[in-house]
Amino acid sequence: MANYYCMMAGLPDITLDSPMSVTFSDIREEMDMTLNDDDKELIFYFFLENDCKNLVRLLKNPDAEINPNCNYSMEQYKDMITSAREMNFNVHRYPAFMSVFAREYNFNKDVKGWYAEDAMQYQFLQYATQCPNKMISQWYELNLNINNVLTAMIARKEGWNVADFIQGENDVTEMILNNNTKDFDLTLEYDYVKDLMQIVECNDPVLKEKKIDAFKWAWLEEQTFFDIFSIEAVFAYLCKMQMLDRWERLDPEKGRESFKQIIENLRSEAQVPEEFRMKSPYSKQ
Repeated sequence: MANYYCMMAGLPDITLDSPMSVTFSDIREEMDMTLNDDDKELIFYFFLENDCKNLVRLLKNPDAEINPNCNYSMEQYKDMITSAREMNFNVHRYPAFMSVFAREYNFNKDVKGWYAEDAMQYQFLQYATQCPNKMISQWYELNLNINNVLTAMIARKEGWNVADFIQGENDVTEMILNNNTKDFDLTLEYDYVKDLMQIVECNDPVLKEKKIDAFKWAWLEEQTFFDIFSIEAVFAYLCKMQMLDRWERLDPEKGRESFKQIIENLRSEAQVPEEFRMKSPYSKQ
C-alpha cells in the first residue's frame, strides 16, 4: 500500500473557519505527479461523479458549460453520446452505465416522474460501490444509504408509497421496503439512522444539507484517523474540499461558520456508524 507522505504533508490543512487555499487544479497536478497508476484509478471514482453531472448537462443542452473537475474532455463527452446513440452495444472506453444512460436519454426524458439528475446519481452510486478499495466503496454505499433513508422518511411523512422512491438492492433497502415501523427497524442495525431521523425533521433545507455534510465529514475523519498519508486520506481530502467548495460558493462567511459549529456538535454527540468503521491496527480487540 502506497503512502504519500510528502504530498499530504505539503497540502494545506482544510479548516472550517477560513477559505480554502488550494484548488482542485492544484491538487490534481500534484496527484498526477505523485500517485501510482493503481491509486489514480481509485481517484477516478471521485471525479467520475462530475463526469456524470456533465453528461446530463450536455444531453439536455449540447452547448452547456461543464465542470472542469472531471476525468473526460468535451470531445470525449461528445464521443460518448454519439457512439452510444449509433451503436447497440456499450462503448467500452467509458463506464457502461454512462453509455446506456446516453443511449436511453431521449426515450426517458419525457417520462412522468423520471428525473435525469436523480437517475444518473443513483446509477453512479451503484457503480461506485463496486470500487475495489474498501473505504471508497463504503463511502459511496453510505451515501446511497443516506439518500434512501432520508427519501423513505420524507415519503412516509408525506403519505407517499415508499417503494416508489427507493433505489438499489442491499440490506438497508430491504429493511425499508419490508418494515412498517417509524424507523423501518433500521436503528436496531444502524446507529446513524437515529441522527438521520433528527435531520429529516429539520425544516430549514439549507441547515438540513449542512447537517448531512457534517455527518459525512465526521465519517471521513474516522476512516482516515490512523492513515493520514494513505490513498484513502487523499480521497477523503478531496471529498472535504468538495463539501467546503460548495458551501463557500453558496454563503462564504456564514456558510463556513455554521458548518463548523454543526461539525463540532456532531463530534460531541454522534457516533460514526460501526458497520462503516475501518479497524485500526492500534485499536483494542
